[in-house]
Amino acid sequence: MLLPPSLDDMVAQSHPVRIVSRVIDDLNIDPLLASYKGGGSASYHPRMLLKVLVFAYTSNIYSSRKMEEACQQNIHFLWLTGMQMPDHNTLNRFRSERLKHVLRHVFTQVVQMLAAEGILSLKEVYVDGTKIEANANRYSFVWGNAIKTNKEKIAAQLRELWQYARSIAQEEMDDTDPTDFPTVSAETIRETVAKIDAAIRNDPEASKKVKAKLALAKKNWPDALERYAAQEQILNGRNSYSKTDTDATFMRMKEDHMQNGQLKPGYNVQVSGSNQCIVTYSIHPDLSDTTTLIPHLEQYQTDHGILPEVVTADAGYGSEQNYEHLETAGIDAYVKYGYFDKDQSESERSKRPFTQDKLHYNQEKDCYICPMGQPMVNVGSKVNITVAGFRQQLTTYRAQNCEGCPMRGACHKGKGNRIIDVNHSLNRYKQRAREALTSETGIKHRKRRPVEVEPIFGNIKENHRFRRFMLRGKEKVEIEFGLLAIAQNLRKKVA
Repeated sequence: MLLPPSLDDMVAQSHPVRIVSRVIDDLNIDPLLASYKGGGSASYHPRMLLKVLVFAYTSNIYSSRKMEEACQQNIHFLWLTGMQMPDHNTLNRFRSERLKHVLRHVFTQVVQMLAAEGILSLKEVYVDGTKIEANANRYSFVWGNAIKTNKEKIAAQLRELWQYARSIAQEEMDDTDPTDFPTVSAETIRETVAKIDAAIRNDPEASKKVKAKLALAKKNWPDALERYAAQEQILNGRNSYSKTDTDATFMRMKEDHMQNGQLKPGYNVQVSGSNQCIVTYSIHPDLSDTTTLIPHLEQYQTDHGILPEVVTADAGYGSEQNYEHLETAGIDAYVKYGYFDKDQSESERSKRPFTQDKLHYNQEKDCYICPMGQPMVNVGSKVNITVAGFRQQLTTYRAQNCEGCPMRGACHKGKGNRIIDVNHSLNRYKQRAREALTSETGIKHRKRRPVEVEPIFGNIKENHRFRRFMLRGKEKVEIEFGLLAIAQNLRKKVA
């Protein structure tokens, strides 16, 4: 110990920190370097800071303060930084601001490097999603349905005030009812309250209770309507958001800190996996996986310039819109639909003997045959628009005479003749999906899907204890999961 020991001798040649350093050294980070304008005091090199973040996420260190501590005490971090010791503010600013539009480029290079080494495939991917809790207050929420209900209550009370004012001061009130509007607005509230106030202000017959209610409406309702309008703009079609992270939506998580399954603010993380590596990731506010597949594939094409040739996914993605998109894109899809697994079981099929999909369809006569052998005729069609805005064409079929039918209780319990709405396009897609999934290749992909993609989430959440984002806002959350994805892929490379 007369001579100072070398850190290089203290870090094993096979240690993951060397893999991280070597991989980051081989990457092109010109977009990251371009974000630095130069001038001022000397700064830490961005490549070194990127190495620190990636190795920290590889080592289950997600807090910038713990990263700072590791840079001061951990031999592997000291070797990585060359004995430099960036503080937590530097690391956090670098993660939140410098990597905002750059990390995706870094992640894509790592994926393509692993693809070139044969560790993963860009042609065959397995898609799945998980919900991760946001860094937001679990109890400061805004609900879209609550806003709608409150606006309806305000409109109803305003209408009552208007009718009361007309009943005692009809001469001062015109015939136009300003409360008869489809959308309540703050300006309409102000104008209507002013008219009612002017009509009953000096009327001795006017109720003091009504005047007090009118004064309360004048004071509170316009501000409430403006607040609701601002909240609806933030919601942008969602059903909820958190006040402390407005990009986060309240979702029911599988795990919960109180073990009671309550709703928590979070993000729906979608991943395309191959050999337990993350090929592409995307962050969504949607509760359901169904509406995330198309934007996820668009992100895949943005990242790699191509679409995958084969996509395998579970029943959460089996919708008409998704099937149509996959077919149009020329992708071989092995995507389950609802009830696919139950349809493979004879005992499960026997529990649903009279459902729509069990009825025989006569294509020539365009009619269904009911369980008693009677035709159910076509009585028209209608268009259904899904939450995602997709237009579905539904055809309605009605039985001729269900009265007195001995199978009525089992086949149809409603009043009148049985009516079914059939989506022929979706049925065709389901038939093709069934044929693909039950083929030899389809069975192979179905068996591989749980092994290829689900361990990614298990590894991140359970083995590496990442269950809640550290940063707030969708842009920063994408950065954080990008670092998790790079760490997951490099761990796989080391293994």
